[in-house]
Amino acid sequence: MSTPPFTSAAWHRSESSSGPMADAYIRNIKSLAPEFAWVNVTFPFAELYPRNVIDLKTRELCTVAALTVQGFSLPELKLHIRAALRCGASRGEVAEIITQMIAYCGFPAATNALMTMKQVFDEADAPEKKPKSAGRRKRK
Repeated sequence: MSTPPFTSAAWHRSESSSGPMADAYIRNIKSLAPEFAWVNVTFPFAELYPRNVIDLKTRELCTVAALTVQGFSLPELKLHIRAALRCGASRGEVAEIITQMIAYCGFPAATNALMTMKQVFDEADAPEKKPKSAGRRKRK
């Protein structure tokens, strides 16, 4: 199979995901196993996410719930919390989904998810760092 253009990743990024972070995540996987990266993107984002049965916000909140219950998929959880927010989920809704998962995964996994959520919120609240101008020198 030839290297795919990952058009489905571009679609998902434009609709919901965390853009550059998602791109870096897929690039990293692709450098290790291109075929794995292709399946990782194509199946969920070309086959499942475009379906019109439920909206993207609901899909992302379901994904947050599933990743919370897994308890070990924290990098993916971080991406999907960002995506849920971009799809219109409130911070309160994300926190409530994680809280409800305590009944299904226990406190350790839910606490890990909650701390991951806090990282996402803290990063979103951090002031943007402006890049320094390249090539500009101060005159003396």
